[in-house]
Amino acid sequence: VAHAFVLEFLATFQLCCCTHELQLLSEQHPAHPTWTLTLVYFFSLVHGLTLVGTFSNPCGVMMQMMLGGMSPETGAVRLLAQLVSALCSRYCTSALWNLGLTQYHVSERSFACKNPIQVDLFKAVITEAVCSFLFHSALLHFQEVRTKLRIHLLAALITFLVYAGGSLTGAVFNPALALSLHFMCFDEAFPQFFIVYWLAPSLGILLMILMFSFFLPWLHNNHTINKKE
Repeated sequence: VAHAFVLEFLATFQLCCCTHELQLLSEQHPAHPTWTLTLVYFFSLVHGLTLVGTFSNPCGVMMQMMLGGMSPETGAVRLLAQLVSALCSRYCTSALWNLGLTQYHVSERSFACKNPIQVDLFKAVITEAVCSFLFHSALLHFQEVRTKLRIHLLAALITFLVYAGGSLTGAVFNPALALSLHFMCFDEAFPQFFIVYWLAPSLGILLMILMFSFFLPWLHNNHTINKKE
């Protein structure tokens, strides 16, 4: 249990800190989105190559528990590690920026709420739910692909989702990451952010499981049989 907690904590911490830095860099060069997308792809590769076997996303843990691949006790430990790590990464990043190691890291930089939701609530929910649905569907059905190729495929998918939904909601589809990035927004507009960044990705997971278990059972069964073999 302690081993799972530490690994999940480190993986989520890495993801959140890298995303904070990526968000900072994208704000400095808003006229060059290609550079930002390149960094998204690179950070996704780095994250996929390190701490293999972790989730860094409460939705991924929920998916495993609902499919019977993880016990509720282990899932609860991993969820706790992710939430604690998300908050720790936020304060560690703030402390690092206060050191002023680069021209972009200034102590005056504020962590005030910067609402990334640029559309109405319904469209925001659809965006996050679809992103979560697509990503975790790929995550589930790419398990039989060779590790190196799978990591590149998932990194490419993440980059595409960020490109497609980034201007609408930020395309976070990760409740822990959303908490780290927009903690002050959760404090100021909790209902809206709770629905968009917590409920919507969870809805995407639920729809994915229902689709592959009931509406497309042949695909889910084929995947299960291949995994056992």
